[in-house]
Amino acid sequence: MGDKTGTRVFKKSSPNCKLTVYLGKRDFVDHSDQVDPVDGVLLVDPEYLKDRKVFVTLTCAFRYGREDLDVLGLSFRKDLYVSTFQAFPPLLENKKPLTYLQERLLKKLGQHAHPFNFTIPQNLPCSVTLQPGPEDTGKACGVDYELQAFCAKTVDEKLHQRNSVRLVIRKVQYAPEKQGPQPTAEMSRSFLMSDRSLNLEVSLDKELYYHGEPINVNVHVTNNSTKTVKRLKISVRQYADICLFSTAQYKCPVAVVEADDQVSPSSTYCHVYTLTPVLGTNREKRGLALDGKLKHEDTNLASSTIIKEGSSKEMMGIMVSYKIKVKLVVSRGGDVAVELPFVLMHPKPIEPPTPTPPTEVDAAVDTNLIEFEMNSSSQIDDFVFEDFARLRLTGPKVDDDPFP
Repeated sequence: MGDKTGTRVFKKSSPNCKLTVYLGKRDFVDHSDQVDPVDGVLLVDPEYLKDRKVFVTLTCAFRYGREDLDVLGLSFRKDLYVSTFQAFPPLLENKKPLTYLQERLLKKLGQHAHPFNFTIPQNLPCSVTLQPGPEDTGKACGVDYELQAFCAKTVDEKLHQRNSVRLVIRKVQYAPEKQGPQPTAEMSRSFLMSDRSLNLEVSLDKELYYHGEPINVNVHVTNNSTKTVKRLKISVRQYADICLFSTAQYKCPVAVVEADDQVSPSSTYCHVYTLTPVLGTNREKRGLALDGKLKHEDTNLASSTIIKEGSSKEMMGIMVSYKIKVKLVVSRGGDVAVELPFVLMHPKPIEPPTPTPPTEVDAAVDTNLIEFEMNSSSQIDDFVFEDFARLRLTGPKVDDDPFP
């Protein structure tokens, strides 16, 4: 038999190695009608626990100020959602059917492993990070999701860093399967002492574009006026609506083309301009919205936010949208401009088939001829464990754990 690819599992241990968290993935997809459940397994040292319990907390937070500014009890952070799960000893009301990955991990890790489950509400935002400046330190501003497991007698007890685990996960959205209507816009402007107008028509090939895909902007100018169009400027703009106590909007150009093409009076002009908005050419722009970033991994421009019906803007944190702006610079007559909204997202990846537990029929097959992944000899051991990058903690130093 050839080499088999094992199931990838992420793990992270507490500094004292008495508590370890296992997760099958770090990205949890919002499918519009439901969000992937956060299902994992905890491995604990029973001798270390003594009379304490193990809790797991899932927090969605919006940080709107630098972490080093958290002084005098003030925190530039708003918790949008907090949920706590008691993993050990397990509670009957928390008991849920095990996922297939949890079943396999429990067999692999033994009797001191315990499952946990979270359901992310659909009205919560996706992970977004605001690009920090060169001099910024600490956690970047934006919306992030953090999973924290810790040992304590009660859930309200002061946490100790040495016996807790913190992991950053992401909530993501992928592009819808169906394209929307083709974006088009038209603008007509008349000038003083002229009875004819300058017409600008702009269209895109489609509404939905993927990250890294070139965008073709079709520009058609009909100049019936007596003015001369001196040049054109085409740009892709990112708009970030910051939804906090009030909504503020920030815009940032992420791709720009300037053309010295002139359109004389009583003439027409047609051209297709191509722009490709990517993070690589915008890394110096502080405050640019990016897709939620995991430590030691690169990211990209933030994907467009798809807002569900009935969602509250106060819960969205940061809403991202994109527009194409085409501006005509007219000699002694001002500018003529139009904007076209479009959607920028990642395509939905092709998901591998979900493995299912073996049935009685499968068990009857001669395993001398076919080696199934479900066999106990191979199924339990075909994991590839990958360490989570440790999240550097800054701020006030926590007290030492009174337990060794």
